[in-house]
Amino acid sequence: MKTLYIPIGVGTYHMETANAAVEQSIALLKTIDPEILCPEGLLLTSDAVADFVAGQDPDLVILQNVTFANAAYMTEVLTRVQCPVVLWTLREPQGPVGGRLRLNALTGAFSAAHTLHQFQMEPIFVFGGPEEAEVCHKLTLAVRAAKVKKDLRALKLAAIGHTPQGFGFGRALDSELARTFGCTLVSIEARELIEMAQKSEPLESPIPLPGMEQIPEQNQVDFRRLYRAYQTWVQENGIGAVASRCWPDFFVSYGTPVCSVLSLLNAEGVPSACECDIYGALSMYLGQQFTGNASFFGDPVAVDEEENTLTFWHCGMAACNLAREDTGAAIGVHPNRKIGPTMEFGCKPAEQVTLLRVGRDADGSFRFFIAEGEALDRPKQYLGASVVVRTRTSSMDMVRFLIQKGYEPHYVVIYGDAADGLEMLAHMLGLKVDRL
Repeated sequence: MKTLYIPIGVGTYHMETANAAVEQSIALLKTIDPEILCPEGLLLTSDAVADFVAGQDPDLVILQNVTFANAAYMTEVLTRVQCPVVLWTLREPQGPVGGRLRLNALTGAFSAAHTLHQFQMEPIFVFGGPEEAEVCHKLTLAVRAAKVKKDLRALKLAAIGHTPQGFGFGRALDSELARTFGCTLVSIEARELIEMAQKSEPLESPIPLPGMEQIPEQNQVDFRRLYRAYQTWVQENGIGAVASRCWPDFFVSYGTPVCSVLSLLNAEGVPSACECDIYGALSMYLGQQFTGNASFFGDPVAVDEEENTLTFWHCGMAACNLAREDTGAAIGVHPNRKIGPTMEFGCKPAEQVTLLRVGRDADGSFRFFIAEGEALDRPKQYLGASVVVRTRTSSMDMVRFLIQKGYEPHYVVIYGDAADGLEMLAHMLGLKVDRL
């Protein structure tokens, strides 16, 4: 991750104020990104900007209008780099009415922004001094989002099998994923993983989860074989996220569901979605990148207008480390197929969760749905795994919006506050955001 700090100005303004601001800005930026590349001081000409940027290949540029600077400064940057740009502009210092204009940085920001627009780019605008908490927050988010954008280029996202009939919203083309997000789509047939499992030796001991003893011995053995096959294949191929087919193949052709396998992968830090929802797996990956936590993947199945909640559920593949502390994760059978092992629990509460769906609009363009809420302290709502979220906005209005806008039926509940970072990432990727 390479971040470039470019403070610009001209020498006819108040240099004592400007130079002090640059020193304070560098001190702040070093706390956010210790490896950030900074010049020795204020860059006072467009040639100085060109010399500083030459030969660099940054993942993020933070261009700071310390004083006024004309559009040529930004042009020198944009002809040399291809990455998101933060446009950081200082406030005009307070002084006596009728006194000297000491920085005039805001006018410089207009010049820089106009140039960005001509290059068909939109800046991430940050306004204020390095001592302001909101400035620190936005700069931190920008660096984090740029890091996630860079990491996406190294992501191998695996599609194991295909989406079932009628679930085409989860399908993806490798070229479109590469063009939009930079990640690589790796595809393998579900039968290949089944064959690997059938040929492999099961793990020496079963996964120690309550309820496993009620599962037939053959299903326990087949589960352990399948877990080993998935885990080995993921590790050997450097897979960072998984979208796996589940029904009917693993019930009919293998005789044991893949649900608990995906649960364990999720808990181990490999985001894994079922029903081969590739964009669902990508949503889970993004949630983990911003929070470091496993995310819940599921359907919105119930809305309660009075308590302003939306319940998300799926049939047994939630990360086992999301389970409530009082019950823990338990083993059961699939609610429809009556075959196990699957995961059975209600998810733990959290003061802050973020809802996310990376999806596609009717014209094929990508879009993010982002919302915020609280995971309530509720037991398991249905057979399988569930989480009850009190949304920050009206839950019923949210449901109406999502249905009217044609959003997909799978969502990710991220344990943590990731909304601002996700919105900034979408901005860097040039994608539309619907945020409620």
